[in-house]
Amino acid sequence: MGKTAFLFPGQGSQFVGMGKTLAEMYPTARLILETADQALGFPISQLCAEGPEEDLKLTENTQPALLTVSIAAFTVLRENGVRPDYVAGHSLGEYSALVAAGSLRFTDALRLVRRRGRYMQEAVPPGEGAMAALLKLPRERLNEILSQAAQGEMVTAANLNAPDQVVIAGHTGAVNRAMELAKSAGARRAVLLQVSAPFHCPLMEPARIRLEPELAATAFDDLDWPLINNWEAREIRTGADARRGLVEQIPNTVRWEESIRYLAAQGVERFFEVGPGGVLTGLLRSIDPALQGIRFGEAADVEKLHSSTHRVAN
Repeated sequence: MGKTAFLFPGQGSQFVGMGKTLAEMYPTARLILETADQALGFPISQLCAEGPEEDLKLTENTQPALLTVSIAAFTVLRENGVRPDYVAGHSLGEYSALVAAGSLRFTDALRLVRRRGRYMQEAVPPGEGAMAALLKLPRERLNEILSQAAQGEMVTAANLNAPDQVVIAGHTGAVNRAMELAKSAGARRAVLLQVSAPFHCPLMEPARIRLEPELAATAFDDLDWPLINNWEAREIRTGADARRGLVEQIPNTVRWEESIRYLAAQGVERFFEVGPGGVLTGLLRSIDPALQGIRFGEAADVEKLHSSTHRVAN
């Protein structure tokens, strides 16, 4: 039987109403949401369920909201007897993956991601940074395009998501130049993303500097299941490596495609996207259509467990 991985989504997967059906149907999920409300000192469960969307989109709210709903979904999945052989999380999702793997306490993760969101938001003045998705750009042209677009500014690959999707980040002018060069080089589309800061590029170094001492002061245990981290796309098992990965992911590229291919090479065939939306399931299809992606973020998704082969906890 093939192995199973739990994948946890990052920013961009949020939507008003997320987590609501889980909380209504499952007491353990409701307890996670109530715990988050108490730990954060405001009703994030209400923000997730009812919005308003403008407040949910604020980075310092989005990050703890996604973490909370992802862990609520994880508790329900575990209640139904499914356990992973590996975990991974896309950007912010790495915090959810570490909570699921028993390395990081949920309340500590909430505190950290709220500050992470604030620090990332404040790292670059409004209007000075941008991100863009380049779709179906020949990958061998990427470095050349980024180099030509820089012109004394900064633009780098932020997310290597799939063979046909790369996200770039940096100074606004450099990102705009890279978009035009990419279209000339054969990219099907170049789309400016509606984000509040240029994540996962060296412009995030101020956020890394601010968050690192807080990560250093937080307890990290060794993992119950190995995690494939963002910045190296390698397997880690220790609390020290987990902490280091969260420091280094802030200004560095998310190597998601490489992470998925590593998991597939280890015999992983089933990937549960644990949390809101279906972004990671879509990327999985782009990386390798032979891999099985299963979305798990709503109460109705529990029915999928009865029709899909899964690994049951001993």
